[in-house]
Amino acid sequence: MSERSAAPGGLALVEALVNTLDIESGADALDTADGRARFGLADGADDVVRARELRESLRAALLAHAGHPPHREVTPLGELLAAAPLVLKVDEEDGSAALTAADGRPLLSRVAAAVAEALVEGTWQRLKACEAATCHWAYYDRSPAGRGRWCSMQVCGARAKMRRYRAK
Repeated sequence: MSERSAAPGGLALVEALVNTLDIESGADALDTADGRARFGLADGADDVVRARELRESLRAALLAHAGHPPHREVTPLGELLAAAPLVLKVDEEDGSAALTAADGRPLLSRVAAAVAEALVEGTWQRLKACEAATCHWAYYDRSPAGRGRWCSMQVCGARAKMRRYRAK
């Protein structure tokens, strides 16, 4: 798990959603009422199932950003986000515009708006998932070259380097 600062803008939502599952321990924040409330999810099983599907599709995309294969078979993120109802709101006074959720699937719409914002800002590719198979924690790669591989050099990076050293 990372000690890095949160991703910028709307990507913080994506990062937080992906990080609701601690792969190493199996703890899932979406199993708790507080964890569901954090993302505006109802206690109904359908909302949680959809949120988990979205989370794992996002994780697969973030693994791809870091150059890693998907962790498992998932619904393509593009398919999920295509169903996100968004509305473009334009401020009459200053002309600024923003994408907002349009109906009853606010988490999906908020994630779609965050991805769209990140695409425009050029930050989407910097949100990645840790290379370590027991981690896959989402993190924002702030390295100058954008080649970060682990959520934490002190934990996952050190483990990987130690494994390579011992293998020699």
